[in-house]
Amino acid sequence: MKMSKIETAIRLVIEFNQAFNRHDIAGMLRLLSDACVFEGTYPTPTSDVYTGKEAISRYWQAYFRESPQVHMEIEEIFGLGFRCVTRWRCDWVDEKGTARSVRGADIFQIKSGVICEKLSYMKG
Repeated sequence: MKMSKIETAIRLVIEFNQAFNRHDIAGMLRLLSDACVFEGTYPTPTSDVYTGKEAISRYWQAYFRESPQVHMEIEEIFGLGFRCVTRWRCDWVDEKGTARSVRGADIFQIKSGVICEKLSYMKG
């Protein structure tokens, strides 16, 4: 049985999230197109945009170094055409040792079986 594009996109995004929670940058990059565009959540109200695996890799290296206990829980996920949307909760421990969390959403674009765009939005 052949999976639909929507099901394939959802599975791809779930696999990306699992790699994120392992802090497995190589695993995350394997799921991205070479020219992937990633828009983070900071600085607000607009955020920095990273294009290409090298720039995105440098971002994630710094992110995981600064937030070694970060964990992202997908609370809801759905696909629509070549898009996949997640509503998530992100938990981490700040520099003072205080547990923190925030909620947000990501909009992914999938082409040719890889993520070519990830736009992140956060409450707060």
